[in-house]
Amino acid sequence: MGLENASGTFDIGGDLTVHRLGFGAMRITGDDIIGEPDDVENARKVLHESLVHGIDLIDTADSYGPAVSERLIGEALAPYPDDLVVATKGGLLRNTDGDWMPNGDPDYLRNAVLGSLDRLRVDTIDLYQLHRPDPHVAFEDSVHALAEMKDEGLIRHVGLSNVSVEQLDEARDIVDIATVQNRFNVGDREFEASLDACEAYGIGFIPWYPLGAGDLGDRADAVSAVAAKHDATPQQVALAWLLHRSDVMLPIPGTSSVSHLRDNVAASHIDLDDEDMDRLD
Repeated sequence: MGLENASGTFDIGGDLTVHRLGFGAMRITGDDIIGEPDDVENARKVLHESLVHGIDLIDTADSYGPAVSERLIGEALAPYPDDLVVATKGGLLRNTDGDWMPNGDPDYLRNAVLGSLDRLRVDTIDLYQLHRPDPHVAFEDSVHALAEMKDEGLIRHVGLSNVSVEQLDEARDIVDIATVQNRFNVGDREFEASLDACEAYGIGFIPWYPLGAGDLGDRADAVSAVAAKHDATPQQVALAWLLHRSDVMLPIPGTSSVSHLRDNVAASHIDLDDEDMDRLD
């Protein structure tokens, strides 16, 4: 048995129960999130290790690689355990320069879903998220496309990423939204209004960039002080803060290292008190 995932649970869409600390599978690809990882077997080992430690939410995207992350998940873990939720995203194109280019065209999204189904080796995607609104496509058209594929059974739950509260409300008029994935961490709270809206609606909030790549801005000193108090790393405290910040928070720290994965799970055991939270806020 591995270290227990002590993050508590959340019901995505009301019916998919997951531990709130998940795993983001962006880093199991090559440099700049392009191509194969240097060590494919290690990437598979990290995926298997995540399950050993009670992680039952894995988040990926067709743009990670592109296609590499989804394919490795399918190869390593399918057929999936009954309690594992694999979430993916579509709506971003890649090129060899590493650019991320929005494409929310309904026909493109339909094609993207078919590709994700194939690589993940499933008939229905547990949670499919629009990766980013496309400024050249009406947002409602992109959301309608996902709603139609949900009706067809290709998608179980629809999520959004990189959206405002206004866009969330617009999408909720079209289809039930299960999650929102926006940038958020202890040092970067630009999308706090989106988190507040998710709390009000009972929607899961998946913070991407949960560790801020170690750059925690003007809260770095406070994080270091709390880390010293708990004999933990600043990164572990940053994860613990997210878990304590909201019951709808679903952090998905990513790594290509088994040891870092274990450190992340250990963060779910850090009990921040009111004094700690006040200091970090």
